[in-house]
Amino acid sequence: MKPNREESQRQHARAENALFEAIGALESKAECRLFFEDLCTPAELQALVDRWQVVLYLQKELPYRKIHELTGVSVTTIGRVARCLIAGSGGYQTALDRSSD
Repeated sequence: MKPNREESQRQHARAENALFEAIGALESKAECRLFFEDLCTPAELQALVDRWQVVLYLQKELPYRKIHELTGVSVTTIGRVARCLIAGSGGYQTALDRSSD
């Protein structure tokens, strides 16, 4: 949360839930693409795509340096993604388990 926002935790939680509700309501990859293109700047969207690529390469057990060479993502970010994949909230693993690509 931005430090200068005068928003209660409850208001923030409601706004966050509304965002996740909107994402959950999308019915196709095409709808997701359009939503995220509207929601994110090109750089933000690229960062999300990069992190997902890192997840896929980590699943293939590629070394961090090789992933960096393939994606341009910093080794520090690759390490963060790896930690989340191993000891995060389980979101990456759920998406991996359910995705077809």
